Amino acid sequence: MPLSDIVIRKAKTSEKPYKLADERGLYLLVTATGKYWRLDYRFAGKRKTLALGIYPDVSLADARERREKARKQIANDIDPGTAKQELKRATLAAANNTFEDVARAWLQTKHNLLPSYSEKVLRALEIDVFPVIGRRPISEIKPPEVLAMLRRIEARGVLDLLKRIRQRCSDIFTYAIAVGLRETENPVTGLNKVLKVHKSIHRPALHVRELPLFFIRLDAARISLPVKQSIRLMMMLFLRPGELRGACWKEIDLENATWVVPAERDRSRGLVGMKMKEEHTVPLPQQAVEIFRELQNYSGHGDLVFPNRNDHSKPISDGTINSALRALGYANEEVSGHGFRATAASALAEMGYRREVIDAQLSHRERSEVLGAYTHQAKYLAERRQMMQAWADYLDAIKSGATVIPFGKAA
Repeated sequence: MPLSDIVIRKAKTSEKPYKLADERGLYLLVTATGKYWRLDYRFAGKRKTLALGIYPDVSLADARERREKARKQIANDIDPGTAKQELKRATLAAANNTFEDVARAWLQTKHNLLPSYSEKVLRALEIDVFPVIGRRPISEIKPPEVLAMLRRIEARGVLDLLKRIRQRCSDIFTYAIAVGLRETENPVTGLNKVLKVHKSIHRPALHVRELPLFFIRLDAARISLPVKQSIRLMMMLFLRPGELRGACWKEIDLENATWVVPAERDRSRGLVGMKMKEEHTVPLPQQAVEIFRELQNYSGHGDLVFPNRNDHSKPISDGTINSALRALGYANEEVSGHGFRATAASALAEMGYRREVIDAQLSHRERSEVLGAYTHQAKYLAERRQMMQAWADYLDAIKSGATVIPFGKAA
């Protein structure tokens, strides 16, 4: 006879456990400590018992519903006891795999990042992301939650930070999907369409007409000669600041006037390789060769061209060049180390050099794979060598105070 609520309520607890049977294997186990729902069933030829909850938290109707769910699992060749344990493990794993846990694990996989940059990324997450969704299981986070978090950043008007945080979160969710911590849905996907867009601001750069005064200030500045020469080389070779700061003597062939910047350097020492992750050949004009020969008197005994004065195993800091420019009297919005690339590119374009030649020297990634392959041919390198020597001569003429007439289109 099936159980009723009245029978269950009146059942007295007892030191000696006893059972009150319902139907289809369901029964109430009454003990001295309480009343427990149980289901007896057979699976793969073995008799098993499944716990379905405690009365009165689980009512008779609830217990019967759970029984029917278990019977359906059995009918589909699923052991309900095993399924229950797997669900417990998944729930526990989800609780332990919060967004913050996964974000920290993801960051540990980014071996190509400088330690200082990793700390910067983590700090941004700690300030703007972890307080909002950091304790949520990463498997449960939905797009509206991420959007609400990003809206808070957007409201502050820091759209460049908004873009970076959105990308970092997307990377973290992609990592979670890859390692099986959430289903194949990245909740960040598409959110850029409903958020304000950060408009890139070009880095401050000087025009060639401003270079005569710049050279006067540079010569008069009370900064170390290696730093002065690093600025001259940056103007002359227009590498990115990190690429130049990490220069190693073994990369530079003064006899053949060539510097091969590797795709990667030892980031644990703060050495940055090429941004495009491809080896880059820099033809050295004679003036650059002379500067490097002079620098050998200062750092030729070590492996770095521009060693940090406090730790010779590391290069000068990323703020050294910009700090030197501030010492010359230039504000942040007037010029930066990176801006010399724009100065050279604009001037060389006006002088008639082909854009693909200039872009190759700037180490811009070509949009066309065919053109990208062409830039590595010897003829292309010869054009760049001629252009670099002409550019160095042009800078020398400006520095000497000569009347400079932009040279025409290269042959």
